[in-house]
Amino acid sequence: MAEKRKRVAIEEEDEGERPREAPRQQGLAALNFRKKLKSDAVILATIKALCKAEQAAEVQNRSLADLHLPHAFKEVADLSPDSVVTEIEKCILSVAKSILAGHGFGFSVPSRSGANQLYVPELDRIVLKDKSSMREFANSSSVRKTAITTRILQLIHQLCIKQIHVTKRDLFYTDVKLFQDQGQSDAVLDDVSCMLGCTRSSLNVVASEKGVVVGRLIFTEDGDRIDCTKMGVGGKAIPPNIDKVRDMESDALFILLVEKDAAFMRLAEDRFYNRFPCVIITAKGQPDVATRLFLRKMKTDLKLPVLGLVDSDPYGLKILSVYMSGSKNMSYDSYNLTTPDIKWLGVRPSDLNKYKIPEQCRLPMTDQDIKTGKDLLEEDFIKKDQNWYAELELMVKTKEKAEIQALSSFGFQYLSEVYLPTKLQEKDWI
Repeated sequence: MAEKRKRVAIEEEDEGERPREAPRQQGLAALNFRKKLKSDAVILATIKALCKAEQAAEVQNRSLADLHLPHAFKEVADLSPDSVVTEIEKCILSVAKSILAGHGFGFSVPSRSGANQLYVPELDRIVLKDKSSMREFANSSSVRKTAITTRILQLIHQLCIKQIHVTKRDLFYTDVKLFQDQGQSDAVLDDVSCMLGCTRSSLNVVASEKGVVVGRLIFTEDGDRIDCTKMGVGGKAIPPNIDKVRDMESDALFILLVEKDAAFMRLAEDRFYNRFPCVIITAKGQPDVATRLFLRKMKTDLKLPVLGLVDSDPYGLKILSVYMSGSKNMSYDSYNLTTPDIKWLGVRPSDLNKYKIPEQCRLPMTDQDIKTGKDLLEEDFIKKDQNWYAELELMVKTKEKAEIQALSSFGFQYLSEVYLPTKLQEKDWI
């Protein structure tokens, strides 16, 4: 009996020690990386070299026409309100002629299906092939969509004549009974943009504000001078009308693209952009059009390198690829919406062991996560970069994922004080 009590006591002692051991190991891991950090001046020299290389690089503004590919493609351009009105009137006249000729009422709508899209490695973006289908009023399967298309054309015609902007939500509420769901009016809006050959912003319909920016950036918005170093922790909302953003100025050395709002707020509150001059931007998850346009404008106007900070999961990488190569949903406007050569800074699958991310902060990938990861491995824009492919392959193999917030297990400011400075010091981006 005494031996049994002794054994139980030893087991209870062991169980009590285990939780204390993990924080001790975590602390040692965090301390080791902190000790390896060099002075800010040394790290800044590394970033300056990256910035200088970016500015010295020759920009190749190649178009689809320059490549002489065997396919015909559908691309859109920015049009003035008057030009959009003209295109809508041409479209309606064409419909009227079709009715008078006895061919019925319908629209020729470019197909935005996956089969009609192509990744062009020379341009590093997804483009839309020039294949269309008829949307006919006389067909029971497309009659409602034809009616929605006609209504959307009418509303955009009014907006462009009056030269005013509305949100997609405003547009939906003009005819709720017809549209039924905002997803339907949004989808037809993209169809109309393709039909008219103009960007979605040319239609004077914008999404609600979503993305935010903070840091070493000054610009003019509709005549107002905006200083993004004086926008507090929440940052400056990215305006939905990017055409009103002008005169960008910055002494930043790079742009830090962050997936989530939580990491953005941490970096903004720690004034990371003062220690390492940068502009920090986030769309708070899935990239919206305004944030993608704003990022491209910064990259083009300021000639700064873009470093991406996303979760170590398939969706983080997918979000990064949307910024860089475009989305299949809006492949028709990939020229305006993509930002080339974004470098993946973190959090990468190889970082989980390198930075000793605790087991309790790692999450098992779901079946859907694994499927998404495997699907991404088949994408051409992943295959073209061996480093990206190897990281994603490691993720799928280990079946582990982690969020940026997993770094907070070493301390709430570990992201801004240790992880990112270490990454920059070691030039650890791909």
